[in-house]
Amino acid sequence: MLVMDRVFDSGLCAVLDVLRTANELRGELPQPPPPWRVSCVGEGGPVRTAAGHLVEAVAPGAAGGPDAVVVPGVGHTRAEPLAAWVDSAERRPALDAVRQAHADGVPLAAACTGTYLLAESGVLEGLPATTSWWLGPHFRRRYPGVILDETRLLTHAPGITTAGAAMAHLDLALGLVREASPVLADLTARYLLIDSRTGQAAYAVPGHLARTDPTVGAFERWVREHLEQPLRIAEAARALGTGERTLQRAVDRVLGVSPLRFAQRVRLEQAVHLLRTTTLPTDAVARRVGYENATTLTTLLRERLDTTPGRVRRRPL
Repeated sequence: MLVMDRVFDSGLCAVLDVLRTANELRGELPQPPPPWRVSCVGEGGPVRTAAGHLVEAVAPGAAGGPDAVVVPGVGHTRAEPLAAWVDSAERRPALDAVRQAHADGVPLAAACTGTYLLAESGVLEGLPATTSWWLGPHFRRRYPGVILDETRLLTHAPGITTAGAAMAHLDLALGLVREASPVLADLTARYLLIDSRTGQAAYAVPGHLARTDPTVGAFERWVREHLEQPLRIAEAARALGTGERTLQRAVDRVLGVSPLRFAQRVRLEQAVHLLRTTTLPTDAVARRVGYENATTLTTLLRERLDTTPGRVRRRPL
């Protein structure tokens, strides 16, 4: 575990607890995998977490040659402080350690804001990756050579795994266990009550992402004001005083999706809100957000958010 100043407490503990639990449950398998031996490697001496706790950590190299390197997230909730943290001279030893591990063929994994360290080191160049959904626009601008999909919960490239926001540390750790033993991973997930999740899209807030760019923010507002109407990108562009291609390029540059796909996210967000807070029939909800019938809405909910109207209604507010 590569731990650095302001390491995210729950992210670090999630990985440690999953691996510790897997070790304890190994004995229940007829042919268990070898136990995990975890070392916290830092920048020399104890590391202070985001919550102010101290984590004992050894210097890089003191733990011997690793079989894998995991980078947990750090406790920054805004992109600018996170960028300053990555740019700090104090990160150079960690960046060098990541590059050396990658050159030596050691598998790398990172979750949440920890994905920035992998991207900064250059090892993600030209590869698919994910990160915290709310960092998508900033990550995409800072690391244009990375093939980012922030709707994904996990991405796998040769020798590198990345995971999404905070609690995706659990999924990252389970993935490590699953590589050694799928049966043990399932057993560990049951003991820790870790639900199966397929992506971050259901948690993302489209308005938050759109407001990182004035053109995209204006488009998001226009979509919300015309939810019940058929979506015409050319009409939206005219209303915003811009060209259709300019709008398409802006949305793709900031969000990595087409205007149509982003408008679908906004509509589905509103549909989920109506399903949870009203007793409107699903057909009526569908019409409120611009779809002809419940079938279309149900299909999109299943494809985009891996859920159904019934499951949305049953989920507590």
